[in-house]
Amino acid sequence: MIRVGVVGAAGRMGATVCAAVAADSALQLVAAIDTTGDVTAQGVPISRELKALAEAQADVVVDFTVAAAARVTLPWLALHGVHAVVGTTGFSDADLATFKQQFTRSNCLIAPNFAIGAVLMMRFAELAAPFFDTAEIIEVHHDGKTDSPSGTAVSTAARMAAASSEWAKDPTTHEAITGARGAKGPADIRIHAVRMRGAVANQEVVLGTQGQTLTIRHDTIDRVSFMPGVVIACKKIAEYPGVTLGLDALLGI
Repeated sequence: MIRVGVVGAAGRMGATVCAAVAADSALQLVAAIDTTGDVTAQGVPISRELKALAEAQADVVVDFTVAAAARVTLPWLALHGVHAVVGTTGFSDADLATFKQQFTRSNCLIAPNFAIGAVLMMRFAELAAPFFDTAEIIEVHHDGKTDSPSGTAVSTAARMAAASSEWAKDPTTHEAITGARGAKGPADIRIHAVRMRGAVANQEVVLGTQGQTLTIRHDTIDRVSFMPGVVIACKKIAEYPGVTLGLDALLGI
């Protein structure tokens, strides 16, 4: 039985993670952390202190919070030899370099997206990139997401840029409204971030070349879509030393 703690347990994503962990016969929810006044998560008392994770002897801790909070939590987990499964986004390259130095006694997975369909979408876009001249990414998230563009969009663009160095130049010479063409991601692939009430998480990659376009789209209908990936990560993180970026390796794709 793998003992699991959840940080951000009172949030919508954290509560969904707690339910998924509690429902899996190979996992046991032993600790829940949040700064809210909620009393319990799946019958487990919610604490405001990270020390509750050590007291509960958690093997793995899932973190779906914000970057500022995770910058405190992850070094603590590394210091105490606890594995981390992280869905928080907004980390800088310096953050990732620091985490790689810190996680020597335990392992850490940081994934921009735990939906298996989204992971496949990124892989498909990477495979398609060498066969197209232009590409743009449109990502849509709920209006509670504070960072933009999403980690999934940035990761997708980075993988496409690594797969092909042959991209046509943007013909735009004037923007009537600054930012109308979106932000430049890796290889100057344009990323458009939408924050929309009623949405959960959606991403569309549009690639174009002579006489044709290809659209690769993934839609998240409910936060439960992320849970199979989270559960897999909790079960496999002990097998992947150091810091692993992305769920791909654990899925074998």
